[in-house]
Amino acid sequence: MSKQMLIAGFGGQGVLFAGKFIAYAGLIENKEVSWLPSYGPEMRGGTANCSVIVSDTKVGSPIVDKPDVLVALNAPSLDKYEDTVVSGGKIFVDSSLIERKVKRTDVEVFYIPASQIASTEKLSGLANMIMMGHMIKHADVIPYTVIEKAMAKVVSAKKQNLFDANINAVNIGYNY
Repeated sequence: MSKQMLIAGFGGQGVLFAGKFIAYAGLIENKEVSWLPSYGPEMRGGTANCSVIVSDTKVGSPIVDKPDVLVALNAPSLDKYEDTVVSGGKIFVDSSLIERKVKRTDVEVFYIPASQIASTEKLSGLANMIMMGHMIKHADVIPYTVIEKAMAKVVSAKKQNLFDANINAVNIGYNY
């Protein structure tokens, strides 16, 4: 098994955090993992993406140019990366922020109003984790059983008060 993922959005949407969460989950499962962040110099508000590879075998290169899974948190990311997804791949779209539909017919698409759900559920800033929950359920990258252990690795000591909210957001996305 080898899954190549690309998570993309604006800086400040938690793109890198989401990728790190998936990478740690892979490590907990004793998988070979690569996490490669990329962001513009303006960071907050600029573009951000991260490549994550979770594999049963050694990862030769951290660069994901043909992802099996794309998580698009904003319209520019969908516009830029839609055509890079492999045929038969999966695209997860935050339909609260992206009005257009995916043009391709050779991929499976999931529309999740993650930003709207985050707002309604008083989980401001956690649309990324709602998207991760839905992706975990449908993309077969990591098992659901490792989310708490992985979250414990990525939520810093200073932000432990956000641990439960992040778990809640993942669960909401998983059950959407």
